[in-house]
Amino acid sequence: MALGELGRSHDYRDRADAGHGLAAFAELQEARGPLLELVLNPGDTYVTRRTAEALLQRKDRVGLTIVASALAVADSNHSDWIHTAIVDVFGVFSDDRDEALRLCEEMAQDTDDRVALGAHQLYEVLAGIDPVLRSV
Repeated sequence: MALGELGRSHDYRDRADAGHGLAAFAELQEARGPLLELVLNPGDTYVTRRTAEALLQRKDRVGLTIVASALAVADSNHSDWIHTAIVDVFGVFSDDRDEALRLCEEMAQDTDDRVALGAHQLYEVLAGIDPVLRSV
C-alpha cells in the first residue's frame, strides 16, 4: 500500500499525510498496524495529532479502537496530542460525543486488554468535554 510507504518517510509532513489518508482505510487489517505506528510516531507529534484526528473524524468503532489502543501505551507527550485531537473532534456536537462515549463503554469490555484500557482512558477524556452544540 503506497500510503504505508509514505508513512515511513523521513519527512514528518509525508507521515502526517499518510496517517490522514490511511485513516479512510482503517477497517482494513493491513492498515491498522501502520495507523497505530503513526499515532505513536516517535519523530514528530504533528503526525500523532493529524493521524488521531483523522481516525476520530470517522466517528466509528474502528477509528476509536485504534486511538484507544494508542492511548493505552502513549507517553505523556503523545497522550497530550491525542487528547487535543479528541477535544477538537468531539467538542462541537453533543450527539457525536455521546455516541463516542457509548462506543467506548462497549470497547471497555473488549477481550484485548490494551483496547479495554485505552477505551477507559478515552471515555474519561470524552466525559470531560462540554460540547458547544447540544441537540434539542
